[in-house]
This record gives sequence, C-alpha cells and structure tokens, in this order.
Amino acid sequence: MDLQNTDTIAALATAPGKSGICVVRVSGPDASRIAEQILGFAPKPRIAHFTAFLNSTGETLDKGIALFFSNPASFTGEDVLELQGHGGPVIQKLILDRTLELGARLANPGEFSERAFLNNKIDLAQAEAIADLIDASSVQAAKSAMRTLNGEFSNKVNAFLHELTKTRVNVEAAIDFSDEDIDIISDTGVSASLRSLSEKIQTALDQANQGALLKEGMQIVIAGKPNAGKSSLLNALSGTESAIVTSIAGTTRDLLSEKIQIDGMPVHITDTAGLRTSDDVVEQEGIRRAADAMRACDKILLLIDASQIAIDHPQDAEISLNEAILPDLITVEPELLDKTLVILNKADLVKDLIPGSTTSILRIGDARRDIETIIISAKEQLGLDLLSEALKRSIGFNTLIEGVFTARERHLIALKSAAALIDSAQQGIATNLPFELIAEDLRLAQRELSKITGEFSSDDLLGEIFSNFCVGK
Repeated sequence: MDLQNTDTIAALATAPGKSGICVVRVSGPDASRIAEQILGFAPKPRIAHFTAFLNSTGETLDKGIALFFSNPASFTGEDVLELQGHGGPVIQKLILDRTLELGARLANPGEFSERAFLNNKIDLAQAEAIADLIDASSVQAAKSAMRTLNGEFSNKVNAFLHELTKTRVNVEAAIDFSDEDIDIISDTGVSASLRSLSEKIQTALDQANQGALLKEGMQIVIAGKPNAGKSSLLNALSGTESAIVTSIAGTTRDLLSEKIQIDGMPVHITDTAGLRTSDDVVEQEGIRRAADAMRACDKILLLIDASQIAIDHPQDAEISLNEAILPDLITVEPELLDKTLVILNKADLVKDLIPGSTTSILRIGDARRDIETIIISAKEQLGLDLLSEALKRSIGFNTLIEGVFTARERHLIALKSAAALIDSAQQGIATNLPFELIAEDLRLAQRELSKITGEFSSDDLLGEIFSNFCVGK
C-alpha cells in the first residue's frame, strides 16, 4: 500500500442511533482541506474548537467540537479530523455526508486501524487488541486486551525474536567455521539459550491461553433425559428465570442459551430438549438440535436425576452408574463422553446424598469407565460452586496466572509452532545434526513469531483481520 497516495476516508466512529454525541472521523491527505471547508477556518492541531459545522452554502448543520491531528502525531499516522456533534441519526448522516461530498470516501471495516498498522503506529497484535477491547464481555477480558494494546504481548514476542536472532548468529557462525577447531555452539551456550527461550515461550503460551479463554469463553451444553432438571440448572447458573420449569416431560423443545461469567470467563450455556424417543415431530426436531449442539460444544453437562437411580451408599466416594441411565445418544456416540461432566442433580431428594465432587463408575456393556461427577441440587442451588470449579479445571482456566493478555487462535498457533521448532533445534544439537538443519529450524521459528506482530504477514491475513473490525475503527 502506497502511504503517500492513500484516499481520504471517513466514517462514523460512534455507534449509530440516538446518543448524546456522535463522532465522525476523517483520515488522509485531504483531511485538513475538508476541515477548512466544513469549519470555515483552518483548525489548530490538537486544540478543541467549539464551532459550527457548515454545509456547501455556509448554513450550519450542527454545532460541536472539532479536533485536528496533523501527521504523524495521530492514531493513523495521517492527518485526522474528528467532528463531535449531536447524536441524532439525521445529524450523524448530515455530517458524514458532508465529508463524503468534500472528497472523502466511506472507510472499509477496520481501515483506520489498518492504516495505523501500516504507518507503524501499532503492530498487528495491538491492532487486534483494539477490536478485542471493544468486544470485551467482562472486566478481566477488557484488562487483558488493554495489556496487549499497551504492547505487553508484543514486547514479549520482540524479546523472543531478539534472543533468537543472537542464537541464530552463533549457529550461522558455527556453519562458517565448521572446518576450524572451534566449538562455537558450546562456547556461546546455544543449548542453554534455546532451553531458556523455550521456557519463556511456554510461559507466554500459558498467559496467551488464558487470554484466549477470556476472549472466546466456553461453550457448554446441558443435556440429559426429560425432567433431569436441565432448565432448573440453567436458571440457577444464569440467575434468571430464562427457562420454563415444570414437572411435564418435554417442556423444552428448542435450544435456549444464556451468557454467564465464571471468574470473568464468559460462558455460553445452552439448555436442550430432553433426550428420549418421541413421536412428536416438534420434540424430535428439538432432540436433533440438542444432538448437534452436544457435538459442537466444549463441554457437556450430562444431568442425571439422582432420585431415579439406585444409590446404595450415598456417603461412598464412588457411585456406580450403568448404561440404562444414559440417553441413547451417549451410548450410540460414546466419544461424547470424552467431554462430558456427569451431574447428579436433585440431591435434596436423596437421603444422605451430600453435594460435592466424586467419581462415577460408568459401565457400558462390559467396559468400565471412571468419570468425574458433581453432585448438586439445582433447585436448592447447592454444589454450584463445585460445578464452576470443575468447569474451569476442565478447560484449563486458571485465575492465578498473572500478566494475562488477549490472544487469538493464530497467536497460539504461532507460539506453539515456534516452541516446537526450537525444541527440534535443541534435539538437533543433542544428536549432532548438521548445523544447517538447526539454523533452518531457528529461521522458521523466527518467522512464526514474526507473524504475531505483523513483521511477516500476507495481504490475505491482513484482509481477514481488519474486515472483522467495525467501520469507524
């Protein structure tokens, strides 16, 4: 992209609709000319001017605050004009249309942030953090996005790249002097450096994983036979009466979703139709949707009515379950058990059955399987804290990890790939592989890390990233 010949772009930087104010943002080489024609004078940079916004005949469209930022001291690195007017939909359109009339074009999604990246005002990880900050669904997610926006993640990656560069220099030197009686690899501590770097990347990966969980959250499906208490559990977890609770089997016939938080981690939880054989066409469709949701989710909470099974010794650490208590879908697709947490509900109806965490011995045919089980009473809201802890543990969410920053799937992939390549280089040194192969592993590791900040990136990647931004950002 030729930064000297870019179009001048404009967009509404605040949400459309009624509000106290609206902000129209203009960026590009014509921003100063547009400012003069809308305001009737040349605004001083970085000074707030309370003034009229004029149409083509000099009539006042609105009165508000005008701010002008001259390049390169602006968000995009270009001349930027911001017009803060009243937040009515008609006024918003009049001001924006006036900027377009004067030669600006409507910005593409994320184009302001893209220009900031291309003008080296922010790197790619910071650009993505802007969108993550806007979309943050919890205080913790907002804090982690701000850490990334402030450059904490990028600084770590740049430090890794610096260490990797120094190590590559030593390996390349070992190639150049391979005929000499000099052990550069040992003398310069290449193995120790790679070992230290591998540990640091793993720490960053742990922090990034937590950030990704804060951003993406967890998809949970509540499943089970009719009247197991699924709707009661959804209501208990969400703190609302979202689902209808009755003693009539088959009350829930469609997916019903709520968004909750567990220690700041967003959780998308879905109640489903009871899994059973039914002749009702509507209920059959609900059961089909429930099955699809179970296959696609991160975790299944399989609710079992504790009052309907034989529990000989409620105080025992283990509880025996059998195939008969499972919905048919679980027995037909036993792989779903890999992401299933068994919930024994209605503990209040079973004498001496105390809410808590235990292990069920699950028998399907001749096979035995130990499966984590939480005993609760959704109606009495007992054991829900244990359920929350089990969910966090199952997905690897750890609130004790410090310095969490927002990360996306591509960041995790890049960190994992770099770590694997560094491990390969370490093994190459240990097994006396040719230095050329070790150097290639390190070069590829450096390339993977560079993808995070955008030092190495394709146009397709940039297009995909910025197309998910809102227009005025």
